[in-house]
Amino acid sequence: MTTLISILLFLLISLADGGSIGVNYGRIGGDLPSAFKVAKLLESQGINRVRVYDTDPAVLKSLSGTGIKVTVNLPNELLYAASRKPSFANAWIRRNVLAYHPLTQIEAIAVGNEVPKNTTSFLIPAMKNIQQALLNYKLDADIKISSPVALSALKNSYPSSAGCFRPELIQTVFKPMFEFLRETKSFLMINAYPFFAYDSNSDVISLDYSLFRENPGVVDAGNGLRYFSLFDAQIDAVFAAMSSLKYDDIPLVVSETGWPSKGDDNEIGASLENAAAYNGGLVKRILTGGGTPLRPKANLTVFLFALFNENKKPGPASERNYGLFYPNMKKVYNIPFTMDDLNNFRDESSPGVIRDLSPVKGSWCVAKDVGSDKLQSGLDYACCEGGADCRSIQPGSTCYDPNTLQAHASFAFNSYYHKMGRAAGACYFDGAAYVVTQPPRFNLYITTAANGI
Repeated sequence: MTTLISILLFLLISLADGGSIGVNYGRIGGDLPSAFKVAKLLESQGINRVRVYDTDPAVLKSLSGTGIKVTVNLPNELLYAASRKPSFANAWIRRNVLAYHPLTQIEAIAVGNEVPKNTTSFLIPAMKNIQQALLNYKLDADIKISSPVALSALKNSYPSSAGCFRPELIQTVFKPMFEFLRETKSFLMINAYPFFAYDSNSDVISLDYSLFRENPGVVDAGNGLRYFSLFDAQIDAVFAAMSSLKYDDIPLVVSETGWPSKGDDNEIGASLENAAAYNGGLVKRILTGGGTPLRPKANLTVFLFALFNENKKPGPASERNYGLFYPNMKKVYNIPFTMDDLNNFRDESSPGVIRDLSPVKGSWCVAKDVGSDKLQSGLDYACCEGGADCRSIQPGSTCYDPNTLQAHASFAFNSYYHKMGRAAGACYFDGAAYVVTQPPRFNLYITTAANGI
């Protein structure tokens, strides 16, 4: 009975609600639709979080009454004034937040964005003055303050276990920022783009690993964890860096991530199919929960970049082609945005469609009939290196029967699959396993899950 209770608790955790998906609404384009039309587009797609890069009145008014949660931005060029003059911060909150909230549901303020080195000294004082202004207007319980940080703020990001911040930023930026975030019960914002890492290192980084496709995974020798996506590895590098400074308790929000659907000839991996695979796989990854290998309970809020292709952005072609939608509001490619979309996503006619987006609220990993050697190898990995809970398939335990290698392997594979948050690639085992969406009957563990006990 004790073993059964443990199994049930494990299942309840494994099938918990996932994270949240939002979008970044950039407007560096000469042909974008009106803010009112954009608000209707967001509602029609079930997108309930949006991040904007300013406090444009037309945008904030258009979102009034929609219930969409909004993150607004105090631009980098205002950091100096906000840091030096509490009166400026007070007036900024009054004009740009109090005037719209709560009809426009502002949930966070991004103070700056990837703040340049020459203005980092203004960042923490500006955050504190903005926070005091929120207190003055009794908005501090509703609205959190953070500042989006680029992944380049890490000195090391590979392997994930070696993640650490740049030494010159620790005392001046990160320690005081983390103290502020802890005190205000806020979160760190991080901008993470696996595309950049792949584009620069395509000779050593697998495209499947970068795009949430099936792959054998990469083992981090520092912590023994196996990673099936570059995104997870990057986020865990940030968690490791935070942990090294003793700030494990601060949550993390991914304020930007995405993949371009088009690029210059030298931009490896920028394509419609790859953008659909990355963003579609990421949505599946986030909505179905499970955290990261290092933080399995850390369900993430992630903002996709970006809502539209923006034709006035400078730089390489990729910069103008991160959009999920064209300016005429047609999809660049078809991906789901909500769990309902995910469960019903079967549009094979759309270019760049994501296949194998099964309704993972009821998904299991089971063993194939591939021969005893491969099954035994996968079983050994899952129970030993993989950390699956295999106590219940030991002789005399609850799930020992049926006593077959395939049944025991299915138990172990499924345990590992759920431990990894049903991540893409977590049900692979060198080709010995596959995902099913109808409950199999190999043993009590899987039968119990199917019956919803």
